[in-house]
Amino acid sequence: MQLHELQEIAKKHNIQFIDLRFVDLPGTWQHFTIPLSELDESAVREGLGFDGSSIRGFQEINESDMLIMPDLSTAFIDPFSDATISMVGDIADPVAKKKYSRDPRYVAQKAAEYLKKTGVGDVAYFGPEAEFFVFDSIRFDQNAHSGYYFIDSEEGIWNSGSGCCDSKNLGNKIRHKEGYFPVAPTDQQQNLRNEMIATMMACGIQIERQHHEVATAGQAEIDYRFAALLKAADHLMLFKYIVKNVAFKHGKTATFMPKPLFNDNGSGMHVHQSIWKDGKNLFAGDGYAGLSETAIYYIGGILAHAPALTALCSPTTNSFKRLVPGFEAPVNLVYSGRNRSAAIRIPMYSDNPKAKRIEYRSPDAACNPYLAFSAMLMAGLDGIKRKLHPGDPTNENLYDLPAEKVKLIKSLPKTLPEALEALKHDHAFLLEGGVFTQDVIDTWIDYVKKKEDDVRKRPHPWEFHLYYDC
Repeated sequence: MQLHELQEIAKKHNIQFIDLRFVDLPGTWQHFTIPLSELDESAVREGLGFDGSSIRGFQEINESDMLIMPDLSTAFIDPFSDATISMVGDIADPVAKKKYSRDPRYVAQKAAEYLKKTGVGDVAYFGPEAEFFVFDSIRFDQNAHSGYYFIDSEEGIWNSGSGCCDSKNLGNKIRHKEGYFPVAPTDQQQNLRNEMIATMMACGIQIERQHHEVATAGQAEIDYRFAALLKAADHLMLFKYIVKNVAFKHGKTATFMPKPLFNDNGSGMHVHQSIWKDGKNLFAGDGYAGLSETAIYYIGGILAHAPALTALCSPTTNSFKRLVPGFEAPVNLVYSGRNRSAAIRIPMYSDNPKAKRIEYRSPDAACNPYLAFSAMLMAGLDGIKRKLHPGDPTNENLYDLPAEKVKLIKSLPKTLPEALEALKHDHAFLLEGGVFTQDVIDTWIDYVKKKEDDVRKRPHPWEFHLYYDC
């Protein structure tokens, strides 16, 4: 989109403001707003300044001046901010006169370019399935002498006995692990999700379907059409923004936290991916599950680097409360067609070569999508480059295997420190082509480790149950 085209749209819709957004290192949108008149050719060409020292994972205070370079192609009329067009921008260093190494969006841009330079393909497509919960309320606190969280949901099975004379309880509560796919009135959020997808489509996201997910208490999934790596990450940021704001509009709260509920399924983000060249899907072939040799080696790269990838794709302490056996969590580092107990599944819905892809099931939406998608691509390309064969597939239900067989299967790290240690020792594949820099890796590890330290140092409520009488 050219500036004059955006200005015509702004005039047609009585737009007065431009909201400029970028993503910090952990993966959260940040923004500031300018009057429409301030977005001129100079601002697009030279950028607009902000304080980078106040952004997580960015600059120190003695080198705080940074620039955001508006990307007009990402502009959309903001459904939650009056008379506003919002858009994403890239971050630049005004002194060095170049893009900023710790801008996650820049990492994704470099990953897409690196794919082309390898000659393997010219575009990598990603299709994330970001699950989430919509609750009616959330309260939490922790201080020197107390700590708690309290979630509530009208759908929650724990409310089956609530209510009295002045508060009707009409039942229709979803039992644990039975939220997939009941109709209304058991599913009480159909209209809410429909409003979410209508808003997404108005903002340019192509939607495929929506439905209630497995867990009780408003777990949901909305699937949207795959896109090239950078756009897929841009869309996920917009997706999360819309989900949260539509929920907020209706007096509810949405979270992409991987495991907010004990003893029920968590929220993952299964990531479908494929590589194309000259309009041809390179993952389609005549091998296992209709895959090509290229796709098999790509899987080999993902599985070989999975422990390190976990530090970028499941980067919170809460992520590892989801990554446990028994809740459809894909912790087993094997691949399989149709088998959702494997870390990598090959969807078998269609024989069309264009539909052939792999699905990496371990990540969750607490990740930074620009970094996570880029890391998965780099791992897969390393597998192709080194011809890393993943071994034989498995078609068994891995959750039902006897213990002696389970011991023979490699699995994801069991804790965040283990994942960070894996990334510390296995990240050379990310540095290829300058896609990630050592600075980004080191900053990421330091940031995530500090959050893990914050959790580890604090008493847990269950510890009082276990140990108070010692």
